[in-house]
Amino acid sequence: MYPPVTNSINLSLTLSPYAILSNITMNKCVTHQDTQTTPIHTGISSKKGESIKESEQLEEIRSLLNNGSSKTKLEMVDALQKLCINHYFQEEIDSILKMFHTRISNSLDYDHGPSLYEVSLNFRILRQEGYYVPDDVFSIFKQKDGKFKGELAEDVKGLMALYEASQLSIEGDHMIEEAAYFSSHGLTKKIPFLDQDEATMVNDTLQHSYQRTSPTFMVKKFIKHYTGTTMSELALLELAKVQSLHRTEVDIISRWWKDLGLAQEFKDARNQPLHWYLWPMASLTDPSLSEQRIELTKPIALVFLIDDIYDVYGTLDELILFTEAVKRWDSNTLEQLPYNLRICVEALYKVTQEISDKIFKKYGFNPNEFLKQAWRNLCEAFLVEAKWFALGHMPMADDYLKNGMVSTGAHVVIVHLFFLLGGGTSKESAMIINDNKISPCLAKILRLWDDLGSAKDVNQDGHDGSYVTYYVKENKGCSIQNARDHVMGMITNTWKQLTKECLYQNQFSDTFTKACQTLARTIPLMYNYDENHSLPLMEDYIKSMF
Repeated sequence: MYPPVTNSINLSLTLSPYAILSNITMNKCVTHQDTQTTPIHTGISSKKGESIKESEQLEEIRSLLNNGSSKTKLEMVDALQKLCINHYFQEEIDSILKMFHTRISNSLDYDHGPSLYEVSLNFRILRQEGYYVPDDVFSIFKQKDGKFKGELAEDVKGLMALYEASQLSIEGDHMIEEAAYFSSHGLTKKIPFLDQDEATMVNDTLQHSYQRTSPTFMVKKFIKHYTGTTMSELALLELAKVQSLHRTEVDIISRWWKDLGLAQEFKDARNQPLHWYLWPMASLTDPSLSEQRIELTKPIALVFLIDDIYDVYGTLDELILFTEAVKRWDSNTLEQLPYNLRICVEALYKVTQEISDKIFKKYGFNPNEFLKQAWRNLCEAFLVEAKWFALGHMPMADDYLKNGMVSTGAHVVIVHLFFLLGGGTSKESAMIINDNKISPCLAKILRLWDDLGSAKDVNQDGHDGSYVTYYVKENKGCSIQNARDHVMGMITNTWKQLTKECLYQNQFSDTFTKACQTLARTIPLMYNYDENHSLPLMEDYIKSMF
């Protein structure tokens, strides 16, 4: 499902979380004597003076949000989101967004003649938050011949905002697609004429746009960007609390994984609690969602392990029995399995039941059948791939992709996420998770990015297919680079579908929708391999967080 972590990452992803935690000097917010995942209190103890200062900062920012100019309000919303302190001001932010969306819907003007920067920022933030904005808002920046005005090429700030806005296009957005080319081409031409800081900002925008990165991993960068502001000071206090909370959660997950006993039986499997936790950490950013982050990491861990079992450990006959055991979900059918595979299935049964019980206790609905079906589908997809390899069969690219989207494990994670956030309080209302269009988009982006990655799993001899390989084989004369370009185009189009689903999605909560979007935004970070098959960006981000 997820990318391997190579030996070159020598900080957090390959070290034991206990080793990481022992190097941290900041006190943890909670000490746990066992692995019970009861809710963690997020109010980290602090000095009285710090508490007063924080209260004053909150009030100052709230006052600016309520009384600032339109431009100031919008820029503050952008800053608060990038600094990951927006949860303190959600009521004010919602009010501001509704106001701006109404103004655009009614074709009302700005406080003055709108700049490219303002319109682009408005467009991006509204679409980012699920509001539909037509791309013809950019028509005011076009000439009679339909091209963007030439003088805009000198507006670096505006071009950067326009490029970021273009990352939220949907199918049919022809104008915003033109804007993407115009802005990227214009920025690239300007780089040689910029000073070092400006050139770095432009390169970062083009290579790692905000919409293709996780805000959690970028927060330190933005704290520096907003240095000297009250928002930056508040973000620093918040970061210290959140880092402490995250370390505590990693500790709990590591103890849970150790007590589960599977790592001892599968010594060559990926044993990376911190790596698994990065996905929930990135997607569930609100500090109050501590329990959900911990519980969501558990199925992710099992997806990794079961993937390794099908890829490395089991013979085909054993994998058929393993799949059947998951499909039947009956402990009386496990006798024929080898010991190590049997305890894995038993752990899957146990963890799924425990998560279901916690969800039932919290929300009054037991999602056990939905969770079990997600695991059945995943194992059946894994088995299909195992049979292909055992028989030496090379599937058609589309057949591989259809099955590969299931074998990412994305749907397993999405289903757990849905119920952990309180989605589906009855069997009827829970059915929407099986027919949602967000999950396939996320799975497709993940599968294609995975297949673009060139790194191989550490200490593993398993064999994985690749859409790139199958596509080249089917299309005579197609080079590897052409195939990779084709895949990137597919990813871009899938992002458009995902953005559209999140714009028009009324049946899911905002928290769930944003978590799915952020999972997708995290994928490029997890697959940004360098020539040494390592993940330098992820390593840097983890150093900044831990």
